[in-house]
Amino acid sequence: MSSSVSPLAPTTVPDMPVIAGVRLATAEAGIRYKNRTDVLLAVMDKGTAVAGVFTKSKCPSAPVEWCRAKLKGGKARALVVNSGNANAFTGKTGRASTALTAKIAAKAVGCSESEIFLASTGVIGEPLDATKFDGVLGRLAETAEPGDYLAAAKAIMTTDTFPKVATATVKLGKARVTINGMAKGAGMIAPDMATMLSFIFTDAPIAPAALQALLKAGVEDTFNAVTIDGDTSTSDTLLAFATGAAAEHGAPKISRTSDPRLKAFVKAFNQVLANLAEQVARDGEGARKLVEIIVEGAKTKASARKIAMSIANSPLVKTAIAGEDANWGRVVMAVGKAGEPADRDKLSISFNGIRVAKNGARDPSYDEAQVSDAMKAPEIAIKVSLGLGKGRDRVLTCDLTKEYVAINGDYRS
Repeated sequence: MSSSVSPLAPTTVPDMPVIAGVRLATAEAGIRYKNRTDVLLAVMDKGTAVAGVFTKSKCPSAPVEWCRAKLKGGKARALVVNSGNANAFTGKTGRASTALTAKIAAKAVGCSESEIFLASTGVIGEPLDATKFDGVLGRLAETAEPGDYLAAAKAIMTTDTFPKVATATVKLGKARVTINGMAKGAGMIAPDMATMLSFIFTDAPIAPAALQALLKAGVEDTFNAVTIDGDTSTSDTLLAFATGAAAEHGAPKISRTSDPRLKAFVKAFNQVLANLAEQVARDGEGARKLVEIIVEGAKTKASARKIAMSIANSPLVKTAIAGEDANWGRVVMAVGKAGEPADRDKLSISFNGIRVAKNGARDPSYDEAQVSDAMKAPEIAIKVSLGLGKGRDRVLTCDLTKEYVAINGDYRS
């Protein structure tokens, strides 16, 4: 957790309303750091539906494996998150730690271990001493209350400089339902089905299968369209919980994502995901520029995504942006190396609305002073037009600064 807040942090923090059926509590368990909260317990009412998407890393953490196995039951009563230790690459010890954590949590909440969901973030390769949860989770279960999502978001931070929360309220049937979300992530971000850690809560009565389909679709143009450094974490976890409490106020029970009554909810749900994903990009380690990359005129949307990610993950592009240099040559390089259809002589590039290259060469009206001035802005938009088709996509990233190297060079120290 950094002592200085990113200059790209949102200027306002939303008021996070209470969601019926969800109670939260945090504590200092001394997992790695002293004098900071590092454990979150979320307690949900009986019957809460759960859905999740996880890292596609072939070296997943023990909590990721635990959640994948328990997700089949479709129900959740509690979520335990610790920051400071990823419990990844920890072998049998790591699996034993997840089992012990779930056992302690289940006893504290009064439910089956199969209804406990776990997430960990922090250093990879260090054993997690799950005995530190003994007593702590019991106290948290007793003191958990509805409401303080900001404190919960702070408890799951590692190198983040600000807590990330988002909320939306929408009508479902005759009832108003709420969607609250939180996320953490600032480095090792190139999500592949999720972000570092993110948790969504709603009182909407949505069946597990429908919630799963909704979540899987929602991440594609939100969390999966964000990259900080091109590195997919071993711990990427995105869980959604639906308590169903709004059914008491007239919200219909939803079992299919094709249900027309779900249309407004889906839009609001995806807006929460998109808001959180952008906050992750804004908090990229050492970031001073938020970068939006739009690729249009590609053969397909998938092709546009690959090219946009090639640009977004290029250290040369990202360092040029950090230096406020509109170096379109590096963008051309990133387009060319993506391995997707591209025609050099049809390529056009612009920075913050100023076209710098057209039809495969420098734009005749190029003005160095004008472009240099535009690059001083905290938000940079790079648009690449391929001129080959109708495929279009958008991804978010940030610049690459000396601070990124300093943060990651000292991370285990």
